[in-house]
Amino acid sequence: MWDSLSVGINEPRLRPACDPWIALGSIAASTSRLTIGTMITALSRRRPWVVAQETATLDHLSGGRMVLPVGLGALDDGAFSMVNEETDRKRRAERLDESLQILDRLWTGKPCTFQGEYFRVEGLSMPPGSLQSPRIPVWVVALWPRPKSLRRALHWDGIIPSVERSDGSRSNPTPRDVHDICKHLDGKVDPSFEVIVEIDTYAKERAEAAALAAEYSDAGATWWLEPVWEQMYEHPGEIEPLRARIAQGPL
Repeated sequence: MWDSLSVGINEPRLRPACDPWIALGSIAASTSRLTIGTMITALSRRRPWVVAQETATLDHLSGGRMVLPVGLGALDDGAFSMVNEETDRKRRAERLDESLQILDRLWTGKPCTFQGEYFRVEGLSMPPGSLQSPRIPVWVVALWPRPKSLRRALHWDGIIPSVERSDGSRSNPTPRDVHDICKHLDGKVDPSFEVIVEIDTYAKERAEAAALAAEYSDAGATWWLEPVWEQMYEHPGEIEPLRARIAQGPL
C-alpha cells in the first residue's frame, strides 16, 4: 500500500485515495500468509513515534508479517508540496536517518531517549514493541551507485535500488545493475538481506515476463514487486484486473 495522500498531483487520472494503515489493518486481519507493508513510507514527513506505534500494531495483528519499506518520498505526492512539508533532499535524508534510529529503539519496547537535529525523545517506551525480533524488517530505497545512499541501506534489512545513469537520469535497475549491486553488497550484509526490484510486466507476454523475472533472480534479486499503476489508470477503482493478475500466480 502506497503511504501517500495524492500521488501524481499533475496526473489527471488520479487513483482513488485510501489510508494505507487502516487498509493494512484490514488486510492483516483477513489473511494469514501474505507479507504486508507500505511502498513506500516517506519518514521525512512523518512523526517516527507514530509510525512506530502503527507498524508495531500491524506486526502483532499480522502475526509478524509486517515489513517497512522507507525512502525520501516522491515530491509529486501532494503530502509534500500541497501541505508545506520539507522538500529539500538533504534535510529529508537527515530526517529519514534520525527517524530510523528512533523506530529501531521504540520497536524494542524499552525506553528510548534520542537527541537529534530534528527529533527529540525523552524516555518514551511503547511496550510490547514489535512482534518480530530484533525488529520489523526495514527495506530502504537507495540510489546506485551513490555511496552515502547505499550506506544507509546497508544498516538495515533490504535495498530497493534505483539507478542514477551517466546522463543524470534515474531508472529501475536492469539485471546487470542488480548483479553489480549484489557484488557490491557481498560480504557487507547478512545473508538474509533482501534485494527488491519493482518491474512492470503488465504489457508483456507471460513467457517474456517469466524470462525477465529469471534474469533478475539469477542476478541476485530476492523480491519482485509488480506495480499496478497501468491497471489502475485503465480500470480506475476496479479490483477485478488486479485479482486476475494475482490469480495467474508468480512468474
